[in-house]
Amino acid sequence: MSYQPYDPTAPQPLSANPYPAVSHHSPAPRVVVQVPPASGAATASMVFGILGVLGGWCLFGLPCILAVILGHLGLHETRKGTKSGRGMAVAGLVLGYVFVGPMIAFTIMLFFGAAVGAVSPTPTP
Repeated sequence: MSYQPYDPTAPQPLSANPYPAVSHHSPAPRVVVQVPPASGAATASMVFGILGVLGGWCLFGLPCILAVILGHLGLHETRKGTKSGRGMAVAGLVLGYVFVGPMIAFTIMLFFGAAVGAVSPTPTP
């Protein structure tokens, strides 16, 4: 057999099967991963946290308080790994804690301002 230099412009012979050979063995086994169910408390915590951010001033901080309570329940449920949703629980806690303080302060000022205004009305000239 003599050495022939490779010429890329020369026509190449076509093979009968242009695809690589496939093994006739059984296909690779499928790996099925079971995802644990999501924690309902964690999901509700995130939903109430978002509601508290969007409309908590109108609802006197109640969604934020619920987000904090349900967020702690969601963290407890997801601790052992039997339920998923730990990130949603943390998101609900963060949103709840960030907005629960100002909303409670606003609510207290609103009620005390209304009470003080009702007890000592300002005289009109």
